[in-house]
Amino acid sequence: MQRSNIVSAWTRQVENGQKPDSSDLQDHLTAIHQENAGFTEALASKCRDSNGKNSYELLADVIDQDHHSKVLDLACGSGVLLDLCNKRFDSKVSFAGIDISNAELKLASERLIKTDIVLHQSMAQGLDFIADMSVDVILCHWALTLMDPIIPVLKTIKRILKHKGIFAAIVDGDGESAPGYREIHNIIYTHAQRKYSNYGTIELGDARVRKTDKLLELAGNIFVDFDIKISPFNLSFSATPEILARETAGFFYASFVLSAEEHCLMLRELENHFFDRMENGESCFTLPVNLLMIKEAR
Repeated sequence: MQRSNIVSAWTRQVENGQKPDSSDLQDHLTAIHQENAGFTEALASKCRDSNGKNSYELLADVIDQDHHSKVLDLACGSGVLLDLCNKRFDSKVSFAGIDISNAELKLASERLIKTDIVLHQSMAQGLDFIADMSVDVILCHWALTLMDPIIPVLKTIKRILKHKGIFAAIVDGDGESAPGYREIHNIIYTHAQRKYSNYGTIELGDARVRKTDKLLELAGNIFVDFDIKISPFNLSFSATPEILARETAGFFYASFVLSAEEHCLMLRELENHFFDRMENGESCFTLPVNLLMIKEAR
């Protein structure tokens, strides 16, 4: 069961109407992941595009084992992407994962116990132990939006990528492009704003990563003379209203700041929302994502 009512340095700053700094953000993320390790995979693994692929599989498709031998999963979480890649590719491709959360790395190590995958605990801004131009592919599943400051992260990625290497990341897509997404977002955020009126105006991480034009500009300033492409996808998951309410609520960081009572009220409102749109016993949630791809121009 999801643990809500998370109080952190970040929430205290937001409650006081002040802008949290990067250390406040790290404290908040650590608290949420410590109590709810593995929560991202619960919904992300179920939401699929028109070809039946989820966001982990979209990232795994970037790897070409004929040309890539060393792959890094940046903010690997509970190890879902690493596990998928390890099963898909043969032993000539080596994988490593990095995350800041002890709780997530514990899940990852249990999931990957029978593999040779190496896991490191580190912030994305502190990868001095990785040599320059040593990694063929760097993947990042839904964590780039949470990294602050973001510019040192992008500079580090550029430093450790090999010549003709690739960086690929799943980030937030345009909420207006996915049918019904904005309504779900607003239900959850309205409940969060009852306790933290500034929630939403003050967001987690660097807001530029969530906007296509701003992300292109941000990446372009670091990766000069690289090909930078952002591809949008809508990923959908159909289930009963009760399941959809629980799964969608558990995917949004905003739901973790609610009290137990407010969390139950939010779930009820989400369930009613999906019930009103039910067909043949099921409703549908559509998740907008962007696939960011950066590779050296040839």
